[in-house]
Amino acid sequence: MPMQIVEMREAIRQALDEEMQRDPTVFIIGEEVAEYNGAYKVTKGMLDKWGPTRVIDTPISELGFAGLSVGAAMTGLRPVVEFMSFNFSFVGIDQIVSNAIKMYYMSGNRFSVPIVFRGPNGAAAQVSSQHSHCVEAIYGNLPGLIIIAPSNPYDAKGLLKSAIRNNNPVLFLENELSYGDKMEIPIEEYLIPIGKAKVIREGKHVTLVSHSRMVNMCKQAADEFAKKGINVELIDLRTIKPLDLTAVAESIRKTHRCVLVEEGHIFAGICAEVGFEIMEHCFDDLDAPIVRVAQRETPMPYSKALEKETMPTKERIIAAIEQVLA
Repeated sequence: MPMQIVEMREAIRQALDEEMQRDPTVFIIGEEVAEYNGAYKVTKGMLDKWGPTRVIDTPISELGFAGLSVGAAMTGLRPVVEFMSFNFSFVGIDQIVSNAIKMYYMSGNRFSVPIVFRGPNGAAAQVSSQHSHCVEAIYGNLPGLIIIAPSNPYDAKGLLKSAIRNNNPVLFLENELSYGDKMEIPIEEYLIPIGKAKVIREGKHVTLVSHSRMVNMCKQAADEFAKKGINVELIDLRTIKPLDLTAVAESIRKTHRCVLVEEGHIFAGICAEVGFEIMEHCFDDLDAPIVRVAQRETPMPYSKALEKETMPTKERIIAAIEQVLA
């Protein structure tokens, strides 16, 4: 199969371009997506190729263009809404949670809302408290919403194409610090099914579960243990909702130990939900309590040193694995 090496931003751009070619109802809308080529250059060249009716710049009004896009989705189009940061989705949150994810139910199945909300999620480099939220746990509490958080270019492209074709609202969570990550992916079209986790590396001593940018940090921790002859099984959830508990359970029934890692806060976070489901379904398979590694319970500091102290690190993940291995 012919392959290409691309950055994360290019993989996402290819997914958008291919789906716009395939389906004339797909369009992109958001702040600076057109004339400026995207805040992170994800939509570079898209305006020149597709024109201003399919790549649409908006005012700084998330509530307005989120609502406009929900209406467009209800009446036959497939909007891809870019938030310059998912922190800014809070400005448009009423349209997302009151209309986009409830309309199919409230209309008695008469109105589908095939819409993708995408953009960078989580912390970047010193963007401080108001620009560093991880939103997956906040939105994950709400029925009617699919949540995807890829960790690499291959998954990003295949999952975004599946998201655009899905008839339900999707949150597609990227990360600013991952846009430059490079990877070899197929030139030919491919799709990745929503709701399927992936075993990144197989092991027998402990299961390590994560998603998005933290997967790469988990790889680094697993590499350290491999030098000592300890085999860590690493699972990338890829999709937060629906959650692939089957893949996690199969791993735990083999390793009998588990560490959960997320960039978001620990209280009521994704690790809390995954951990409880493991306890509910795999309690007798565990030989040690589950350990969680997450962002500390504080707003994100601006200071570079304090930012690092707040976030999960390779060292904290290593310490958690050592704890469950006793």
